[in-house]
Parts: sequence; structure tokens; C-alpha cells
Amino acid sequence: MSQQPVLQMQQVIKSYHGARSQQVLRGLDLAVAPGEYVAVIGESGVGKSTLLNLLAGLDQPDSGEVRVKGQLLSALNDNEATLLRRRHIGFVFQAFHVLPQLSVWQNVRLPLALNGLPDDGIDAMLVAVGLAEKAQRKPRELSGGEMQRVSIARALIHQPDLLLADEPTGNLDPETARTILDLLKSRLRATGAAGILVTHSMLAAATADRVLKLTPDGLIAVAP
Repeated sequence: MSQQPVLQMQQVIKSYHGARSQQVLRGLDLAVAPGEYVAVIGESGVGKSTLLNLLAGLDQPDSGEVRVKGQLLSALNDNEATLLRRRHIGFVFQAFHVLPQLSVWQNVRLPLALNGLPDDGIDAMLVAVGLAEKAQRKPRELSGGEMQRVSIARALIHQPDLLLADEPTGNLDPETARTILDLLKSRLRATGAAGILVTHSMLAAATADRVLKLTPDGLIAVAP
């Protein structure tokens, strides 16, 4: 018996209506199984960030369906959508969104606190991302690459069912990037989570189980 996809998109269309109406996403279909890791590549402006916002329920499609853990995102009210994101989704933001007033340790702890979970695994996670010695530092004392690793640790700590990563290695040196990509993949495998990696880097994309190219005509499989 096949497992239900963690993430499913069916015929998703999204346009932006301003001075000039523009269809950004056209007829997207995607299903991602538990433990599967999918990379999405594409040119700048093709709609990769829009895609992530739809998958997270931060935006709604004009038509079509997005489901996470079987729940239709457009059917959720604001509170229900917030709870779903808090419990089931981990985000790695390109712009970090690390809280400046909190230490590294406190930033990583945040998803556990919001979900009422014990403070287990934080120290081990900081070791895994190479930040154990900076646990009590504030973000202003970190480099861009270190803040990116805080964002990654925070996204993984509560073992989400779906990981959404926007250029997670964009601020990392090649060696650290490889370590982080290996960590992301191993965590997805271990917890049975689904992962979507949006990236410009073909080296990063090559670590995924599948690579899809986002084009004006939809998602197209890229040969390994």
C-alpha cells in the first residue's frame, strides 16, 4: 500500500494582478512522498518564491489545490493555517529571519517552545551545523553563513513533516554547504519528512532524489 504524499499540488495556477497582469505559475502538479527530497531550479523571476509561499499556505492559488498532510490549505482559516505551519513545516529562509534579540540557542529552540515540546536535541543540532561554540552568541556576532546555519537548525529541530528550503546554501562555503546538504538529506530520511529545495545551484540540486525545473509552462523533470 503506497503512502499518502506529504505534499500534493494539483493544477495550481497563480497570477499577479497589478498595472500589468502576469500569470506566474501555470497548471503545476507535484506530489512529494515521505522521506523524498526534491530540488526545484529555475531562472530568476520564474516564480520559485511564489511556489514556496503557496506550499507554505502563505499565499493562495487562483485555482487548483495544495495539500499538506492531506489538508487542503485553502480550506483552513488563519489560525488553522498557522498551526499547520508551526507543527508540520520547517522553513529555511534565504533572508534567515533569525531573531536578533535571541541567542543562537534560543533561536533554534523557538519551534520547540511554540509547539510545547521539550528542549531536546538542541545541543546536538548545533554540533551538527557547526555552531556548538556559538550557542550563546547573538545574531549580530555571526557571519551570514553562520546565520544561515542557525536558520537550518531551527527548521529541522522539531522534526517537521515538510521542509521548505530557499537557497539554503547560498551563503555557505563549498565545504560547509556539502555538510549542510548531507544533514538535510539524512534528516529527511530519518524522520520520513518530505523536502523541497529551491536553488540556483546545480551542485546543491544534484543531492536531491529528483530535480525539477520551474518554467513558464510548469515543472519539467531534469535528467540526473
